Amino acid sequence: MTTRQAVFLDRDGTMIHDVGYLSRLEDLRWFPWSIDAIRMLNRAGFAVCVTTNQGGIGMGLYDEDFVQRAHAEMAATLAASGGHIDGWFYCPHHPRAVVPELRVDCDCRKPKPGMIHQAATRFDLDLARSFVVGDKMADVGLGNAVGAQSILVKTGYGQTEASRHNGDVPGAAYVAETLAEAVSWILASSGFPREAL
Repeated sequence: MTTRQAVFLDRDGTMIHDVGYLSRLEDLRWFPWSIDAIRMLNRAGFAVCVTTNQGGIGMGLYDEDFVQRAHAEMAATLAASGGHIDGWFYCPHHPRAVVPELRVDCDCRKPKPGMIHQAATRFDLDLARSFVVGDKMADVGLGNAVGAQSILVKTGYGQTEASRHNGDVPGAAYVAETLAEAVSWILASSGFPREAL
């Protein structure tokens, strides 16, 4: 049995609007294309995982229970539309954390590869055939760190990042306007559509 391809999605600024540190469920707002994009990846057979730095936990702005509730809310919204996320991974650490045990030099804060290594172990993933999508250079660096292809989206902080590099973002295999465009590029790069679909 061959290992699966995966797409690792950043959360804030990529799937949902970046409101700074999301700390209230009523501030959680999806981009209008995100759910359809995730369903397309599901249908194509990719493992879809979320990898998100949640340093707000270490900064004392919200707790892990809130992050888990936010992800449960997002999972329920996806399920109601026929989509799903295979795994939710988050890093609670921050270099300036006010919670002492979370002020550590961890292996999971992007662009370090810890979250993807956790996912690869859990789901038996082929990282060389996988993709990382996000709106920050940390996401691009994450993909490079594990040998996956990185895509920068221009939502969230992505437009600023792309402008800083005159559109030629170092380490990015592709720069997309939105997650929907990123997914279209991923599918085309992976040989879709296929007759089985």
